[in-house]
Amino acid sequence: MKNKIIQSILILLCLQGILMAASIKHEEINGIKVPVVFEKDTNLPILNLQLVFRNSGYIQDNGKSGIASISAKLLNEGTKKLGSTKFAQKLENSAISLHTSSGFETFVIELSSIKDVHEKGLKLLKELLEDPNYDEKALAKIKTILIGSLKRKENDFDYIASKNLKKLIFKDTALEQPASGSIESISKLKINDIKKFLSSALDLNNLIIVAGGDFEYDELIPKVKNLIKILDAKNKNELKNIIVNDKSRTDTLLKETQQAYVYFGSPFNVKVTDKDSYMAKVASFILGGSGFGSRLMEEIRVKRGLAYSAYGYVSQNKSHSFFTGYLQTKLETADEAKELVISIIDNFVKKGVTKEELQSAKNFLLGSEPLRTETLSQRLNRAFTLYYRGLDQNHSKKELEKIENLKLEDLNNYIKSHKEIKKLSFSIVRK
Repeated sequence: MKNKIIQSILILLCLQGILMAASIKHEEINGIKVPVVFEKDTNLPILNLQLVFRNSGYIQDNGKSGIASISAKLLNEGTKKLGSTKFAQKLENSAISLHTSSGFETFVIELSSIKDVHEKGLKLLKELLEDPNYDEKALAKIKTILIGSLKRKENDFDYIASKNLKKLIFKDTALEQPASGSIESISKLKINDIKKFLSSALDLNNLIIVAGGDFEYDELIPKVKNLIKILDAKNKNELKNIIVNDKSRTDTLLKETQQAYVYFGSPFNVKVTDKDSYMAKVASFILGGSGFGSRLMEEIRVKRGLAYSAYGYVSQNKSHSFFTGYLQTKLETADEAKELVISIIDNFVKKGVTKEELQSAKNFLLGSEPLRTETLSQRLNRAFTLYYRGLDQNHSKKELEKIENLKLEDLNNYIKSHKEIKKLSFSIVRK
């Protein structure tokens, strides 16, 4: 009874954040209906604006590994007219942040400032879109930094093990190569390659506007519309589904290292729009996502002392979902740790979780949920993610209710139905 009361209070607290929910509207710009995710927040006199270009991250590298990443970095070099230093000084003088980043599915330009200087921020963003710093010296500087970073990673065995795992489980897909590219691929990229990528990505057909702050909708959005009218409306990037390799394989790389780095992954067939996808979230937390108390950590570290830490989780994305995890162990116990991971996951599928594990997961997931919507940025990111994935804006509320009412038998039946998680591949770096 006590747990029920606590959980109800936690859900109420979370709902207070949900009541401040963002609105979803559409604005016609150059003949294209562009989605707008907006939330007014009067707590602080700030602007937060993100131009999110969907299906435009490194999923679109298309044989030029690293081009999305290097294109984002070039946009952080200011305009061709002002150059990197002078453009950065203009931003800094008014405490304006303007930053571009690239994920797997999205390419994002983010602007934030206090309200008093928001028009200057919007003006600088427009200048950046009109006149990117397509300069050979700027590109050469970026390439030198990236290649230097990649060379340093040649002795980062965590990075190597993780990269090699992706080659195993995402073979022949866009995820097979790292977002940063390789020394060889980065060296070959030209200014025209970046121009072509950005022309394709920064298109109104791909755009979702995410905005919020101490503004009325009709006060801010017309200004945003005015600055992005300069974007073309010629190209629409389509999302490509990623198929995870279901053939168990092991790749072992021998290096001069003092310990073994063990990374593992397998398919987990769940779509973000599945009505039961919340069960994957709970199962993932219990199996390896919760740190101490998780099945992997308890069996590998606490009971056997084979690793300092051991993690595993189900990653759910619009284009793909999979299970992955990692641990570090002594050289002489690498094989034992690998077999133990296989045994733990096999047992997890066969027998499921205990009543105590489920209750502990509920307490944490319900209790931590309000912390995920404390700030405007968090709420906007959640609202965008829900929209992008094709989910209702009240999806989080419904998910909390489902987790609270989740029965042990239903969760265990769900886990047993996902035998594909046992088709594990391993990437190991050892001496």
